[in-house]
Amino acid sequence: MNRRAAASAEMIPDEIRADVATLWRYHDMHHGLRPCDVGIGLGSHDLGVAVIATRLFHKGLFPRIVFTGANAPTTVETFPRGEAVHYREHAVEHGVPAESILVEPRATNTAQNLEYSRQLLAEQRISVRSVLIMSRPYQQRRAYATCRQIWPEVDVVCASNPLGLDDYVSSIGDHRRVVDMLVGDTQRIDVYADRGFAIPQEMPDEVRAAFGRLVAAGYTSRLV
Repeated sequence: MNRRAAASAEMIPDEIRADVATLWRYHDMHHGLRPCDVGIGLGSHDLGVAVIATRLFHKGLFPRIVFTGANAPTTVETFPRGEAVHYREHAVEHGVPAESILVEPRATNTAQNLEYSRQLLAEQRISVRSVLIMSRPYQQRRAYATCRQIWPEVDVVCASNPLGLDDYVSSIGDHRRVVDMLVGDTQRIDVYADRGFAIPQEMPDEVRAAFGRLVAAGYTSRLV
């Protein structure tokens, strides 16, 4: 890809920018950060999860990190040894003690991320009353709703690497990939609640309208 084509891939087209921004804002839970018993980094194609987990560990927001995630078609090339394994390597390279990290290498979806992390912590006899879940920016709301469904006894705080929309798209290098994922995660808020995987979340009319226009524009590869 030449420089001009690469720059084009990173830019959100003007005709969809407002709708993309609407979904982006919706998925941000705007939680205030506070100390928790454990941090959980959800596997994905986004190394920013490991970046924010490392940063918040050094700020003292949790004494232990669980990185969770196997591979998916969208991550196997980037993280061939598994998402959680690569996240751990990044954290250790940036000063997190290896003994402060647990790796859960089997999960392939958000529910498994949380369920398997809970099982791993229980096996390690680690008491957990609060969790700080770190994910892609547009996965926050779904991660929160899923955790409240399958792990209701814990207090949940959500966080992501604090990049603005354009900076995030530039970090990924492909606006279509980001928009497809945003659209897919928006659909999953309703679908997964209907299937019992997550608690219901209110979705404002403007979010539904933006979602519909983006689907009509062809951003559908991540729909279920």
